[in-house]
Amino acid sequence: MTAIALANVTKAYPGGVRALDDVSLTVERGTFLAVMGPSGSGKSTLMHCAAGLDSPTSGSIRIDGREIAGLNETRRTELRRERIGFVFQAYNLIPSLSIEDNITLPLRLAGRTPDHDWVRMLVERVGLADRLAHQPAELSGGQQQRAAVVRALAARPAVVFADEPTGALDLRSAHEVLDLLRDLVNELHQTVVMVTHDPAAAARAHRVLVMADGRVVEALDKPTAPELARRLVALGEG
Repeated sequence: MTAIALANVTKAYPGGVRALDDVSLTVERGTFLAVMGPSGSGKSTLMHCAAGLDSPTSGSIRIDGREIAGLNETRRTELRRERIGFVFQAYNLIPSLSIEDNITLPLRLAGRTPDHDWVRMLVERVGLADRLAHQPAELSGGQQQRAAVVRALAARPAVVFADEPTGALDLRSAHEVLDLLRDLVNELHQTVVMVTHDPAAAARAHRVLVMADGRVVEALDKPTAPELARRLVALGEG
């Protein structure tokens, strides 16, 4: 089944600049999709529109079968709370709260009771069961990002959007987080869309979209990191 469907999506700004230019794509449930391209290619705008963080100028965007392109900000906020999880380069954990409270905070703000069995399973899966009472500053960067991944999954979202999730991590921690995202897709059938400029990170996905000038110029199945690096160089990234 389809988790995300974009049809003829355009995002235009004053002066005629098109950050997205008639983009259409589908993402099936249980897929790990990476989106990459040179700076200014439109990859971040694509994520913002697909995740309901911004509205397109025209076109259709459906998340889990629900049209979101015409929703107002209040309704988009509700949809994001209910159906979308986010993982950012900055972990966005609240320093004064414990890891457990950070994980469950979005649910509580939405007036929902956490599914404690589900959260416990996720916490054990990412190796943080003995860190729940700690504050973020007491964890490594990799551990904080794993806590952010659990927070994104706590509400059982239809899609998790990850924006440069390994950008602030050392190589080992980055590999651990990418392994985690891939395992969540393979084992829990989670849908993950990751925006990244890193060919090595993108190569961990099942499928990679390469963007340039607001358009998807290539869709590659299981490409290697060197292959993706060559494509970025050809598009002017290097």
